[in-house]
Amino acid sequence: MIDATSLILDRDSLVNLITIERAKGSRIVLANGCFDVLHAGHVRYLEGARALGDVLVVAINSDFQVGRLKGEGRPILPARERAELVASLEAVDWVTIFDEPTVTELLLSIKPDVHAKGTDYTEQTVPERDVVRSYGGRVAIVGDPKNHSTTELIRGFQ
Repeated sequence: MIDATSLILDRDSLVNLITIERAKGSRIVLANGCFDVLHAGHVRYLEGARALGDVLVVAINSDFQVGRLKGEGRPILPARERAELVASLEAVDWVTIFDEPTVTELLLSIKPDVHAKGTDYTEQTVPERDVVRSYGGRVAIVGDPKNHSTTELIRGFQ
């Protein structure tokens, strides 16, 4: 059994491993999100993303960025724990935590063949779509309909 924490990589290590995989001809997929309180919608999104390629990298927003995006009291779980939970999923090859406001810099570092986003987006509304297209990648929408939400789960317990 693999220790899930060994799959959590800093950007330089991730870039090196992606270079090796790309040389083997592997198709690289990047999915990203907050993943604060993992739920079925997250799992289905990541399984859908994995089906698009050979290697799935998941980029997780840092604690600072989750707080900025989701508001006071978030994240519920710290980034390292969120990363470990995501890394433990069979569909996921590697996880990285990013602190920038968007995933643009990471996209430009690893240039995945596919940038997978959930069904709360369309290909036209993905903020980084032009960045992905600039290096020849494509955007794909995967997962089940957006009827799962950590925010809604939290509201249900209040």
